[in-house]
Amino acid sequence: MKRINVAQQLKEPIGAIRVYKVSETDAINGCKVEGELKLVRTDKGILVTGDLATVKKLTCSRCLEIAEYPLSLSLSEEFVSILDVSHDAHLPAPEGLFTFDSNCEICVDDAINQYATMLLPMKPLCRSDCKGLCTRCGFNLNSGDCGCLSAVDTRWDGPADLALAVAKDKCSEE
Repeated sequence: MKRINVAQQLKEPIGAIRVYKVSETDAINGCKVEGELKLVRTDKGILVTGDLATVKKLTCSRCLEIAEYPLSLSLSEEFVSILDVSHDAHLPAPEGLFTFDSNCEICVDDAINQYATMLLPMKPLCRSDCKGLCTRCGFNLNSGDCGCLSAVDTRWDGPADLALAVAKDKCSEE
């Protein structure tokens, strides 16, 4: 995403507002990010707020296919300076806050990625009724039946029944 130069806005009084339209392709994920950002001058720096929409590409946790997830982000972060202009010295970066560089430019990519990451599901699915992969042959069951489930090896029926009976006995003893 492009960098926004806030040097002029930092010279303005507290409360000065600038609005930027965003319609960029995210260099990291190749996804389009669209929306509007409002930059407000604060006593410490620049408060960036806005609503953005993007689409993240994730791997389905069941069938391993790539799926697109549309996301709506409500961004609200303050960017502070790490340069003390009056003393021409660098300040320590405040923990938990975003900063702008010595050129007075801010880049909201990290903030957007953090907000998007918080919205992503822990186990993404390509669709709610995803059938996943066959545990035997690895065939994607969303494409149809693999046919290997009908060829069940009955030699394991006895040991499986025995393991189930042992587990039931242990549960009844406790």
